[in-house]
Amino acid sequence: AAAVAWVFDNIGKYGGDTSSIYVAGHSAGGYLVDMVGLDKKQLARYGKDADKLAGIIPFSGQVITHFETRNRQGIKPLQPTIDETAPLYYVRKDCAPILILSGDREKEMYGRYEEAAYFYRLFKLLGHPDVTLYELGGFDHGSMCAAAFPLAVRFIRDHEKK
Repeated sequence: AAAVAWVFDNIGKYGGDTSSIYVAGHSAGGYLVDMVGLDKKQLARYGKDADKLAGIIPFSGQVITHFETRNRQGIKPLQPTIDETAPLYYVRKDCAPILILSGDREKEMYGRYEEAAYFYRLFKLLGHPDVTLYELGGFDHGSMCAAAFPLAVRFIRDHEKK
């Protein structure tokens, strides 16, 4: 959140525009961009509004309670939990546009694709106007970025035209 707030404060110095800030990350980075974009308290600590983000692009981000948190609590890797440390806890229809990217459901770690699909479904049920999910067939957790980058670039280009 501190890094994203820094971008809001400094993007103009580098020729950028605060209305064109997209956050993206892979794996733990995907989890972090989801938390920064969905839990409004994260950016509010720095006087920023998460709804001013132009887009959220998690690459295979964990959306249930993060495995490190579950590990500290003695919860096994295959035991799903959703609490205030989970992006799923903060799903809302008024967040920035979101592009959810996942590797192949048979090759992703644990149930990451299924988490992403549930994440997507909740956004749709809440009436979010701009949410997309891609399952990248044939790609595992580590290799999915190669297929995901072009989709992220297209998402950004399409949204910048609007």
